[in-house]
Amino acid sequence: MSERDEAPTTREQESAGPPPAPTTPEPGDTPSDPPAPRSRWRRQYSPEEIEAAKQQWRDMRPWDSPMARADKVLIGCMVGAFVLAMATLPLRPFLLASHPTALAAVTGSSSAVGAGAAFARIGQADLWLLILAGIVGKIKFDWLYWWAGRRWGAKGVKFFVPTDRAARFVERVRSWPMWAMFLVVVVAALPGIPSVLAYLLAGLAGLSLGAFLAASVVGAGIMTGLVAGLGYALGQSAVDVVLVIDRYALWISLSIALFIAISAGRAQSKRQKRQAAAQEG
Repeated sequence: MSERDEAPTTREQESAGPPPAPTTPEPGDTPSDPPAPRSRWRRQYSPEEIEAAKQQWRDMRPWDSPMARADKVLIGCMVGAFVLAMATLPLRPFLLASHPTALAAVTGSSSAVGAGAAFARIGQADLWLLILAGIVGKIKFDWLYWWAGRRWGAKGVKFFVPTDRAARFVERVRSWPMWAMFLVVVVAALPGIPSVLAYLLAGLAGLSLGAFLAASVVGAGIMTGLVAGLGYALGQSAVDVVLVIDRYALWISLSIALFIAISAGRAQSKRQKRQAAAQEG
């Protein structure tokens, strides 16, 4: 390139003046970081929405804030009962043929009572002990829901049974006589009856613990006696079925565990899809 071509460029640079000096931050200034990229699946909630969610949780929970010791004990016992039920579920096929009486005492399952009665028919179990174990197994955690109804009242019923029918029952049972609540608890042991709602309402209505336990024993005794009578009548036929279940107990337990895992995975997937749809909306 010639000097004639470079001259205009030099004159333009001189007329433009010196290049601007780099700016230095003042003593009180702090450099600001670039904003973090906003995730597609993350939504920024406003303080009003966060407070509304907190208020919704406060309205839903049945206990006051902070939780009293009795509330913590009650919730802890319920969580322990749920964990015990889930932990023994895969073991039931193994214990059905070998220890039906113990299984009836731990789980209160009608299948264990029927199997134990069938073994009692052929002289391999004690029928009276089996019925006693079945009654204990059926009523062992009923008092927790009675206590929840007594302690938390209508909010406890709404927490465990959030339906309109349950809310309507709350207003009605307050005027019921105690003998009617006693019969409700007895009938709750039969299949197809919402027993949890009955126990909550019994506590809410003021049925005493002694009367509640007596009603639970009567109801569980009726149900256990019916199932045990059926198993005792079938005898060897029922025993053969139980032995077949025991033969394939491993596969049955694996199927139960697989079913639980698949159900939990599907429920989690549905919750994530609902949350993603709500955030996109």
